[in-house]
Amino acid sequence: AVVSTQSGHYGRGMRRHKQYQHDVHEPIITQYLSLCVELKKGHAAKEGLYQYKILTQNTDINSLEKVIRQFVKMAEVRAEAASKEAKAAMLEMNVIEDLDVVYTPEKLMLATVSGEDSQDRADRTVLTPWVKFLWEVYRHVLDILKNNNKVEKLYQDMAQQAFTFCIKYERKAEFRKLSDSVRNHLNLIIKHSHQTNSINLNDPVSLQLHLDTRLYQLDCAIKISLWQEAIKTINDIHALMQLSKKKPKPQALANYYKKQALVFSKANNRLFEACALMKHYQLVYDQKKTATEEEKQSLASGVLMATLAIPLPSSLSDTEKYLDLQNSTKDKNITLASYLDLAHAPTRDSLLADLVKHGIEGKVYPELQPLFTILEVDFQPLTLCKKVDTMLIQVEKLYPDLKQYTKDVREVAVLRLMRQLAQVYDKISISKVVSLIPYIEPLELELLIIGPAKSLDLQLRIDYATGTYIFGSTIQYQREDIASGPTVQQMPSEMFRSQLVSLFSALDKSVALISPNRKQQMKDQLRQEAIAAYHRSAKKDQQNMMRRKEMIESRKEFYENLNTEKEKKELQEKEKHRKEAERAEIKRRGEEEKRRTEERCQREEKHKDKLLKMEKVKKLMEHMGEKPFEGLTEEELLNMTEEDLLARGLDHMSKEKSDLQQKMKQVEKRLDYFTRAQRLVEIPKLKKEWEKAKEDDKVWWEQKENERIEMTIKKREQEISTRQRLLRMVDDKKMFEATVLEAKEAAFNSELERFESELEQIRAQRKEAKKLEILKKLAEDRKKEELARAAEEKKRKQDEENARFKKEKEESDREALKIKEAREKREREVEENKRRKEQYDDRDRYPPRDRDRGDKDRGGFYRPRQQRDRDEGFDNWRRGGGGGNSTPSRNDSPRRGGGGGRGNDGPPPSSRTDEEARPQRKKLQLQKRTVPLPSTDDRREPVGSAQRSEMGPRTIPEGRDGQQRSAPRSRGDGEEQEDGFQTVPSKKAWRPSRKYQ
Repeated sequence: AVVSTQSGHYGRGMRRHKQYQHDVHEPIITQYLSLCVELKKGHAAKEGLYQYKILTQNTDINSLEKVIRQFVKMAEVRAEAASKEAKAAMLEMNVIEDLDVVYTPEKLMLATVSGEDSQDRADRTVLTPWVKFLWEVYRHVLDILKNNNKVEKLYQDMAQQAFTFCIKYERKAEFRKLSDSVRNHLNLIIKHSHQTNSINLNDPVSLQLHLDTRLYQLDCAIKISLWQEAIKTINDIHALMQLSKKKPKPQALANYYKKQALVFSKANNRLFEACALMKHYQLVYDQKKTATEEEKQSLASGVLMATLAIPLPSSLSDTEKYLDLQNSTKDKNITLASYLDLAHAPTRDSLLADLVKHGIEGKVYPELQPLFTILEVDFQPLTLCKKVDTMLIQVEKLYPDLKQYTKDVREVAVLRLMRQLAQVYDKISISKVVSLIPYIEPLELELLIIGPAKSLDLQLRIDYATGTYIFGSTIQYQREDIASGPTVQQMPSEMFRSQLVSLFSALDKSVALISPNRKQQMKDQLRQEAIAAYHRSAKKDQQNMMRRKEMIESRKEFYENLNTEKEKKELQEKEKHRKEAERAEIKRRGEEEKRRTEERCQREEKHKDKLLKMEKVKKLMEHMGEKPFEGLTEEELLNMTEEDLLARGLDHMSKEKSDLQQKMKQVEKRLDYFTRAQRLVEIPKLKKEWEKAKEDDKVWWEQKENERIEMTIKKREQEISTRQRLLRMVDDKKMFEATVLEAKEAAFNSELERFESELEQIRAQRKEAKKLEILKKLAEDRKKEELARAAEEKKRKQDEENARFKKEKEESDREALKIKEAREKREREVEENKRRKEQYDDRDRYPPRDRDRGDKDRGGFYRPRQQRDRDEGFDNWRRGGGGGNSTPSRNDSPRRGGGGGRGNDGPPPSSRTDEEARPQRKKLQLQKRTVPLPSTDDRREPVGSAQRSEMGPRTIPEGRDGQQRSAPRSRGDGEEQEDGFQTVPSKKAWRPSRKYQ
């Protein structure tokens, strides 16, 4: 209660004592802060320190510094004591992510339902509250001391102590918050540098203090393994160096480069690690006079190993390779190079050139001196890796601090070996290469070289079928950059690139041999021309130079005067801004004071509410009784919250719960009945009150309406009197209006006449111009029409020519089609005749009787013998048969022996020739006509008749009179019969009977 009263009234007590008294105020604030530490009241301590700062910053700043240091020391002592008392609590405290959120909802729920007693929970939370309070102390102190040049040294000391606190208790989240706070404070210094008592970063002392703090912050970030914060701190240090006009101390700069090298080493960035070590070595070698030879030798060895460990080529990280972030990597390298005060991003070749330039390869340990020559100078692929491995094994034993570079150097040696082998061999077996590298397996070798081979840094292909490495010999391996390192001869891909250069060099030498004086003659000729040109323009150039000199002098004077005026204006503007800033600062201080007063009042109200809550807790304890809280001291009860008390008395309350529910039901019933009774009594009274209010409103409305009518009548009378008074001025108004109108009319008429005259002139000019334009347009239209008619006539002639050509082409196509059809028709007829002739020749091989039998056997229609003989032309001769029958029998065949001999009317059948052979008639089948026949004019010529017309008339064997007769004409295929049928050829060709086969 005492501390709460002091925290509420301390500020007002300070305001009552407007003059600072050392003997009075310092003991008071010291005692006040000690009480705040005892009760862990961080915000109250901050308020008291702020008021004390207002009193002492202009009178006794040493007292403020002393008080703050004592306050921080007391908090540290209590935290250290708590750490010693509860060492076991460190494990639990480390689990807490953020000190601003100590009790999460999960932990509160677990504490409520767990079976642990209060003593166990108190033991577990001994250290964490004091660590949290110490963190709040540092944060409040830094916030009070920010941007004040009178306590700048104290601010830097407190910041370093805060970083030490984070390291001691391993608070990574608080370290990030502290870094952000310090960074924000620096931004405020830059932004509000014009304020009173603000820090001036142009002062070397202030800048050095900030640099020392940032370097300590960088050291702490490295110790706690917060590498992202380390990079941000490096960026802050670089920004501070850019603000300063002078370079920082060599010792601080050397420490800065050393820390940078460590950060880059953790990031596995060998390129910038080697660059930072190079900067550190140069600074120590040039500035540190007390450096021993052993120290210089150790630094030089580290620079050499880090430089040789840079990959070949400088490879990207896995994420950058996957995302193909070449542009972002280039920007990142430029940013990192700016941290090292480099204009361009470094490369491996540039660092090797710096090594040679400063002679570092000769200042290293004796065991490492041949390493640079082996890797970068000598060409010895067969022994390269073996020598490097032997040397690195010895270095690892003697110098453990260089062991971190040996793996990368071995990989560089492997790539050097493969490049040297590519210059000597076209193809080499994998086993041979593995035997040259004693410290690597075949799979590791393949994984190591596949990246450079893919990016064409290594001209290599792997042939798994033959187990060999094939080195590139085609132009597809060509690259613009040339690989560094020892070289015996160019690769074939490099020779392609230098062909034109070699050709030019040879031609240039040839020209020099043919005409050695040609260049001298050309130079003499150019010299003579230049001298002649000079003599032609010497005077003019001299005059131009004089005029230019005068112009420069005049402009120089003009710009000097302009700069003087500009400086005066800038001084005036600065003075104006300074005054405005002072007024704004005064206003801000007033607002700040007002805000702090309001906050203090709010805190007092909150404190009062807290006291009330504590009273409620005491009443709750009294209501529950003392039995649930037996065994607890008074201090423990004060430290416990209302929830803890409720949780402890939960068992006691559960026993009384049933009785309390019964009581609540009875109270609810009584309250329900009482409320109903109130409503029943209240309803008539409300109705009466409504009637009364209604009558009062009516009276009020009538009163207001009468007042409005009276005011309207008065306003009407006043307006009438005003009108009568203004009627006397009507004649004067009209006379004035007439005078003004006459003057305006005369001016208007004169202006109108002038306008009309000008308008007539302009109209005449426009008419003339329009007439010329119309004539010009008519001429152009006539010309266009003539051109159009000519074009139309030309188009018409072209169309007629095209139509004539098209018609001739169509006629020629029709004639060609007719000729083609006639030719095809003739070819078909010839084929048909040939086919029929072949059929006729086949039929003549068999006798007529066999043919008749075949017709009957084949199921053809039956014809009488006499009709068949007549159709086939046999009515003029008969065969002799037995008994002198006039009709030959079926047995009368030349191949059979009949009953009678042949007659004397004709030769025997065996003596007949092919011409005398009787043509065989086709077997015809009748098909009923279903479609009317075409007219006679449209009928096609029968195929049979056409064939017979070409074959000539049919012949029959000689009769008894020895004469040949023409065979009667048979119906052709497809001809119309008398009964309306058409003859069609048989579907099956005639075949002789099986009897004759």
